[in-house]
Amino acid sequence: MSAKYVLFYDSAPDALEKTPALFPAHKARLDAFAARGVLLAVGTFADPLKDGAMSVFTSREEAEAFARDDPFVLEGAVRGWRILEWDEILMG
Repeated sequence: MSAKYVLFYDSAPDALEKTPALFPAHKARLDAFAARGVLLAVGTFADPLKDGAMSVFTSREEAEAFARDDPFVLEGAVRGWRILEWDEILMG
């Protein structure tokens, strides 16, 4: 068993209008965290306006650091976020 930290984003009502301009800076941030090996997975749910998005990090500190300075958060495309500890268990 290995603890991971899942960052959930709740989309703002106008997220679809805001995200195109913010995406390049958001993507650069994703790439930087992934290159350091602390971001393991990221993606939106099928209906991102309703259900938002999530990403998986190796530590709570990295997840918090990502969210605090993410352009999507800073510019209001995300109306709220939270982090949950997740105990990953691979069933085989």
